[in-house]
Amino acid sequence: MSGIGLVGVGKWGANWLRTLASIPEVSLRWCCDLNEALLAKVRKDHPTISTTTSFDELLRDAATEGIVIASAAPSHFALAKKAIDAGKHVLVEKPMTLTSADALELNRLAERSRRVLMVGHLMEYHSAIPAIRRLIENGDIGEVQRIECRRANHGVLRTDENVWWSFAPHDISIVLRLMGDMPVSVRCDGQCIVQPHIADVVSGTLSFPGGRVARIDVSWHDPVKVRELKVYGTKKWVFFNDMLPWERKVQVHDRGFDQSPSAPPHQRITLRQGNVQSLTLDATEPLVAEARHFAECIRKNARPLTDGNAGIAVVSVLEHGDKSLQSKREIPIPKHEPEAASRKAA
Repeated sequence: MSGIGLVGVGKWGANWLRTLASIPEVSLRWCCDLNEALLAKVRKDHPTISTTTSFDELLRDAATEGIVIASAAPSHFALAKKAIDAGKHVLVEKPMTLTSADALELNRLAERSRRVLMVGHLMEYHSAIPAIRRLIENGDIGEVQRIECRRANHGVLRTDENVWWSFAPHDISIVLRLMGDMPVSVRCDGQCIVQPHIADVVSGTLSFPGGRVARIDVSWHDPVKVRELKVYGTKKWVFFNDMLPWERKVQVHDRGFDQSPSAPPHQRITLRQGNVQSLTLDATEPLVAEARHFAECIRKNARPLTDGNAGIAVVSVLEHGDKSLQSKREIPIPKHEPEAASRKAA
């Protein structure tokens, strides 16, 4: 059982509190927040958990091995760095940092200290994503040519970040995992519908080597909650709709266009419309799977699935996408060489 401290018990932090307090792999020892009213509720609902407004007090507890940072994004780098310097393993929510330079520094610090640095790319712990990845690796859907993601809601407007930084990390992490590569450039367009200078609707196009493309559409300005992913392979297409029941979340469509170069010109391309297969998925809540993975990595001092290198990659795409949003032009993304693995993956 791993001793854990939680930083931030607000809206998303409350989900972490519920999860960490409920799984046997974890002993949730501390909750830290600057809001005393939130801490009072923690003490009422979880009297065995210590609370504090002092991050230093939490870090002094030797029995707290790992820290989950679920505070506001601008605080991520400073808190995670201080925790690693104190000898703690760290899970930091997305985005890991707000600049690539900070992401690189944090990852190098964790590597030198041999501390676990894990990033809260939640959707990679949803059973649908490894299931789709297996289809790609096994060649079942052919070569991936295009991925489309749409994440929208009549959401809570933020004043410290736009919807690209808030929503897109989920889909960027999925796209990078499924493509197995970094994009070479990004082009973002958006609108500031409600608040001046804060985009609440953004469309991003990531260009990958080999002419592959990923399209990411995110919005706080939508009447319907949407969580969709489409993967277009040369053999089959995959549709993931997270708003559907587990038994229908991922469907594999035997559809596409078959080409016969030797046929007459008007017959060289034929439309294929085959069967639709629904994948059987593990219905474990992604946040539970993520928390268990962090606890396992602490026990083994192992490299997590969503490690610091994954965090750097996502922050780089976010950062260059934001530059594109501001400049209204396509921005090249420099190639990043991942840090050499010094530990085995969990």
